[in-house]
Amino acid sequence: MSKLTEIRAEIKGSADPKRAKALMRFFKTGVGQYGEGDKFLGITLPTTRAIVKKYKDLSLPDTQKFLKSKWHEERMIALLILLEKFQKADSKLQKTIFEIYLNNTKYINNWDLVDVTCRDIVGAYLDKKDRKILYKLATSKSLWERRISIISTFYYIAQSDFNDTLKISKILLSDKHDLIHKAVGWVLREVGKKDITLLKKFLKENYENIPRTALRYSIERFPDLERKKYLKGEID
Repeated sequence: MSKLTEIRAEIKGSADPKRAKALMRFFKTGVGQYGEGDKFLGITLPTTRAIVKKYKDLSLPDTQKFLKSKWHEERMIALLILLEKFQKADSKLQKTIFEIYLNNTKYINNWDLVDVTCRDIVGAYLDKKDRKILYKLATSKSLWERRISIISTFYYIAQSDFNDTLKISKILLSDKHDLIHKAVGWVLREVGKKDITLLKKFLKENYENIPRTALRYSIERFPDLERKKYLKGEID
């Protein structure tokens, strides 16, 4: 039995149809929703991580096949295996994994797949490198590529490097999708944890253009009275 056949058999054995139906609702897979058409097996996250740990040495070609699966959980497993490989790889293999990731973004097609993996693959790879690809992704027609562009900057926020986060956030203020509004608000909130003055400066300069959802997320940690003032537009 090949590794690919073995892992698929193990995943199938852990499937839970009832849970799968709940996940399809949670990840908005209905007609016209952001996850339209996605299919779930109903695998729990602990089971997913156990499978990743067991099969982390799956070959790159087989991992790429998995990434193109119709099943959401199999794509998650493939991405987590890529992440495991990336974190232990030399620079040559890291480049290969980075390229695999960006060449297959059409399969990284829900917020959980993006959020769990892009920071420590895309963000990490571009550390100390030219990050212009993030700006290309920020203007993509793909919702998920746009989300990758901003979520990847969490890697730099951790190092108190906010330049790309703020520039890409500004680009995405005009985005129409709520999932991007949430992502922008999320990263801005994290910037504020490190430099509240910088966050307030950004909010003041961009207040007229910032989507309401992004604003709410970005000021979540503000004192209640100050938060209410921002929501009313009462900014000093």
